[in-house]
Amino acid sequence: MKDASGRLQYLTVVGYKDNAFSNKIDSYRALINPDKYTQNYEIGFNEEQGIGTSNASIKYKKSAPQGVTFELIFDGTGILSSSRTDVQAEITKFKKIAYDYNGEIHKPNYVKLIWGKGLSFPCQLTSLSINYTLFKSDGSPLRAKASVSFKEYQNPKKVAAHADPKSPDMTHEWVVRAGDNLPMLAHRIYGDSSQYLKVAAFNKLDNFRYLVPGTTIYFPPLV
Repeated sequence: MKDASGRLQYLTVVGYKDNAFSNKIDSYRALINPDKYTQNYEIGFNEEQGIGTSNASIKYKKSAPQGVTFELIFDGTGILSSSRTDVQAEITKFKKIAYDYNGEIHKPNYVKLIWGKGLSFPCQLTSLSINYTLFKSDGSPLRAKASVSFKEYQNPKKVAAHADPKSPDMTHEWVVRAGDNLPMLAHRIYGDSSQYLKVAAFNKLDNFRYLVPGTTIYFPPLV
C-alpha cells in the first residue's frame, strides 16, 4: 500500500494506555507487509420454536465486534532489513505493545492497526501463534511467522446507544401523523423539545410549524 507520493506504507501496530486511543505507548512497524488480511463479521441469533410446531425461527441477539486476522513475518537474515536482524527482540517488542499485561491499566494495551488509508482499526489482540521456521547454528531463531487475531474495541457508551432504540445518540426517523408538531417530536425522541430547530435545519424544513402527514422526518444524533 502506497501513499499519495508513491511511498510504501507499512502496517503499524500502535499501543495505547486508554480506550480513547490518545495516550500512545509505542508502536511496531511490520518488517514486511502482510500479503492479505481477513475481516470477520458475526451476527448472533437465538432460536425460538413456536408452540405446536417443529420449526424454529431465529431472533436477532447481537452483532459481535468485527475481527481482523493476518500474518506477520519476523526475519533476521538481513535480506529484508540490515538493522532489524534480532528476531526474538522483534517479537518481544510486538508482544510488549499488543500482548503483555500492562499493570497500569490491569490488562493488555489497547491497540490500533494502521495501514495507509485502507485500515485504521481500534482493537485488542485476542490470539497470537508464532511458528519458528529458520534457525542459526546455535538454535536462535532467524525467521518466524506469527498468526494474529484482533477484535474491534467498541466504546461501551456507543454499544449501549446502539442497543437502545430510543437513544439520542442514534439517528431516528419518524413518519409524520396528523397533529404532530416538531417540538413534540423532539421531546419524544430527545426528551428535549428545544432541539426542534436543529431537526428543522437537518431536514431543511421551510415551515416547521406545519408538518405534512406522511412525510418522513429524520432526527440526527445529539453531539
